[in-house]
Amino acid sequence: MNALALVTDAFGSSGGIAQYNRDLIAALADIPGADRIIVVPRLGDGNGAALPRGVRQLKPQGNRVSYSLTAFRAATMLGPFDFVFCGHLHLAPLAALLAAGLGVPLWLQLHGYEAWDDMKRTERWSAERARLITSVSRYTRRRFLSLVGVDPSCVRVLPNTVDGGFSPGAKSEALLDRFCLRGKRVLLTVSRLDPNERRKGHDRVIKALPAIVAAMPNVVYLIAGHGADRTRLEALAQNLGVANSVVFAGKVAPDELPQLYRLADLFVMPSAQEGFGIVFLEAAASGLRAIGGNADGSIDALADGAIGTAIDPNDSEALVRAVRTGLDGGGPDPSGVGRFRFENFSGHVRDLVNGHLLPGAAGVAP
Repeated sequence: MNALALVTDAFGSSGGIAQYNRDLIAALADIPGADRIIVVPRLGDGNGAALPRGVRQLKPQGNRVSYSLTAFRAATMLGPFDFVFCGHLHLAPLAALLAAGLGVPLWLQLHGYEAWDDMKRTERWSAERARLITSVSRYTRRRFLSLVGVDPSCVRVLPNTVDGGFSPGAKSEALLDRFCLRGKRVLLTVSRLDPNERRKGHDRVIKALPAIVAAMPNVVYLIAGHGADRTRLEALAQNLGVANSVVFAGKVAPDELPQLYRLADLFVMPSAQEGFGIVFLEAAASGLRAIGGNADGSIDALADGAIGTAIDPNDSEALVRAVRTGLDGGGPDPSGVGRFRFENFSGHVRDLVNGHLLPGAAGVAP
């Protein structure tokens, strides 16, 4: 099996999409008969990264023209390939052209809101030519199918995985002191503070804090992540009189992130824009119950209630009730986390490749 993968980023990058691509590429490399997987990234230098057997990641090309030329060279000079994997809808027009030129199936991956609303005509054209389309959540699948004329049986749900490094454990004494959290009950959100991603729900939690702190004075809201929206959120906390109950942790190093989850008593992210929400899995694997929104892909990440509680993200009273109940409740159902382990993900990838993309699969010439 040989595959060409066009991705935004993978090895050498951080973030949920990069992690998803790394997991998927690793799962492809685990398939019996996998020989060569060529990865063409827009971002992220994979030099020094531990790549799975048979995987080669090319030098990233941020420029659109350079990226297209690199992808065309890879397709014509590094093959033959059995299929083309496209890791983002925005790359689909290029991926569809390459797959058509090679005469092989196209596999398209959907992550979230890029597939929720009216897409470009070229993106829709490309999606309608994909042999297999995978979505991280049922919500994204439904939104996508309402926009594009494709056979629903070709659109499958393939959710994110959770890294084995996240697990329950003792609170870090150093981090307790760094963030002044001794004797506090900690609500945690882990997310970029991006002005373009304000629907994550940081404002909603801060606006609910006066009522939460009035009932539980030792509650502190710990916000992990960096970005240009921090100044606005700090001002909001100041204006609402809860600045002393909000701690901005800033950018957290990957090796410290598992310890940060262990500091918390409840994970809270009432978002309205999640394609999935891998942070819910990380929190659950760390022993935390979670609160998420009921209007996006968070429902899948919350495992339909096994991992946490889904609320209307715009209902402040519901958020206050959920926080008070969550702080007094127990941890998540371990089986809810287990379904998102890499072993399950890898098995699904193998079945999808064998059933849709390799010679002998339905619609693929032997």
